[in-house]
Amino acid sequence: MSSYFDSSHLLRENPQPQFTNIEIFRRAVNRKHGLNLKDFHEFHKYSIENYSFWEDAWQHLRILYSVPPQSVITEGSILNVPIWFPGARLNYAENLLWRNDDSIACTAGGETGKVIECSFRELRLRVQKMASAMRANGSQIGDRVAAVVTNSIEAVVLALATASIGGIYSSTATDMGTQGILDRYRQIRPKFVFLETEVMYAGKTVDLREKISAVVKGLHEHGLKYTVLLPSAISGKEIKTDGLPDTVNLSKFLATGTGSDLVFEQLPFNHPLYILYSSGTSGPPKCIVHSAGGVLMQTLKDQRMMFDMKDSDTLFQFTTTGWMMWNFMVSSLASGCRMVLYDGSPFHPTLEAYLKFISDAGVTLWGTSPRFLAEVKGRKLSPLKIGSFEGLRTLAVTGAVVTPPMFKWTQEAFGGKFQFVSTSGGTDVCCAFVGGVPSLPVYVGEIQHKALGMAVEVFDEDGKNIEHTGQAGELVCTRPHPSLPVMFWGDTPDGKKFRDTYFNFYPGVWRQGDFMVVNPKTKGIMILGRSDGVLNPNGVRFGSGEIYTVLEKFNTVIEDCICVGQRRPNIDEHERVLLFLKMRAENKYTASLEKEIRSSIRTALSARHVPAYIFEVEDIPVTINGKKIEIAVKQIVSGSTLKPSGTVANPDSLKLYYKYKNIEEIVEVGKAGVKSKL
Repeated sequence: MSSYFDSSHLLRENPQPQFTNIEIFRRAVNRKHGLNLKDFHEFHKYSIENYSFWEDAWQHLRILYSVPPQSVITEGSILNVPIWFPGARLNYAENLLWRNDDSIACTAGGETGKVIECSFRELRLRVQKMASAMRANGSQIGDRVAAVVTNSIEAVVLALATASIGGIYSSTATDMGTQGILDRYRQIRPKFVFLETEVMYAGKTVDLREKISAVVKGLHEHGLKYTVLLPSAISGKEIKTDGLPDTVNLSKFLATGTGSDLVFEQLPFNHPLYILYSSGTSGPPKCIVHSAGGVLMQTLKDQRMMFDMKDSDTLFQFTTTGWMMWNFMVSSLASGCRMVLYDGSPFHPTLEAYLKFISDAGVTLWGTSPRFLAEVKGRKLSPLKIGSFEGLRTLAVTGAVVTPPMFKWTQEAFGGKFQFVSTSGGTDVCCAFVGGVPSLPVYVGEIQHKALGMAVEVFDEDGKNIEHTGQAGELVCTRPHPSLPVMFWGDTPDGKKFRDTYFNFYPGVWRQGDFMVVNPKTKGIMILGRSDGVLNPNGVRFGSGEIYTVLEKFNTVIEDCICVGQRRPNIDEHERVLLFLKMRAENKYTASLEKEIRSSIRTALSARHVPAYIFEVEDIPVTINGKKIEIAVKQIVSGSTLKPSGTVANPDSLKLYYKYKNIEEIVEVGKAGVKSKL
């Protein structure tokens, strides 16, 4: 069988690694402690063996505080979840709003082509006005503030105003279904909810009044006190709503403020800041509570060390307000850089217009997804003919497996003068476990290294570290870090549900649920997919990402695909692999294409990797954040019946897969490879 790293070769080296933030940090630690850490590898080893590293990070990242910590770490009330920087007092919003000048803090754009800019001074004034109104209406420390909101300046204002008071902020995107919103917000019982009334997506006006009416009524007996309706995201005008009790338009809400100064409540490092949610594709989502200090420290560390972020940079992260990358992005204000916000479809009016927007905005740090890059490549676009991208220093990709061919294509397609950063982390920790190191070489198909302070290892099923062998296993983190969740909202005081989720499989060790492998030569990393979606035909374990890598060569004819295992209880002795393809418009799935796909997988991987069956389907189920829903499809084809949650962007697509639980009938009647109909 071929090695995972057969395609690995040098893609790019930084010509001046000594000037990167991560090298400046390493040298500062050496001076402070009288050490001689020679390179990043020795620096990382120090960072996971000494809790004093986090004190170094506190100082180097210039965390603003009113009371210093008494120590770095102490025991917490939940087993395996310590309290960080006990005694310290700080405020997340204060750390993000330290600039008060006329430089641009936020640039907001969208499908219409209209661009709005907001300076650091204006942003601070808007947060002051919002916080004043919130306080006037009874907002207190610990109150939950929820929003169904676009990726806009107003969303940033809401989050920072809530944080300034010590409230707990939670948001979802406007395209989430009513049930998905209620599944989240009924659990956390928000006192305030802010709701968009009208938005644009894919060139169409979307009237949200029916949805918000259902949301308000659904939350009425779940703690909701104040409902604030935002003006149209298209025209800026207030939208009339009828029959909604206890609601007020934003302008009237802001008018209730007293004009009081912006006060930043000084709170413990571990004070809750955000509530994020597990994907919950087939059940109620878990409500993951993140601390203000943990989010601040980890996002700053990742942005400055992995992306080499500086105050002169312009960050653009394509995201909705319902993905943890939105929360990650907002923290960039703490570095004093400009943040670009985009709301709407990147494909409307055209993909070319979206790429031109990124180039014209002067983006230097760009965060996107492998799926988006695959679409640009699949449409045979030439980005440099659309825009210059002359300021691009870092292109960061997350959210799914990045294939080796995509590494090479992206580096060439956008000019080759930037650092290509592949990262992997999660909503669970609101940071990266593994990612970029600007001072190290980039190898094709490899995430460069483990993140500073993150004691990531590769465990086999028995809990033994096997990363030195080049074999794949579970991504685990064997040492606590500051952005471990504070708790699950609604959990028992001792965190039973929380501990069962992360610390049960390997007692006392965090199991992330990703399948990964480390290159013994370069120390680079490949994420092969979710570990609960690992394919295991006849005892051969491999990740779906390996199949997706091979299929990259077909992306001009195949729009998307999903690869899952099927093993039906009491029917199948062994698991078989099923591959489903969604063809691009005007491209047909043929016997010759199937033969070519099978041959390519056999040649690139092995005969045991070749799927038992390949089928064409009309659609591939994804979350609203664009991630393939492998686990749900695997469960369906293995005989389960699922009720999709509000996080599924195209829930009807799951219906396409139920017939494959009777796969013998499909194959017998000669329907293999025939498009599935709804």
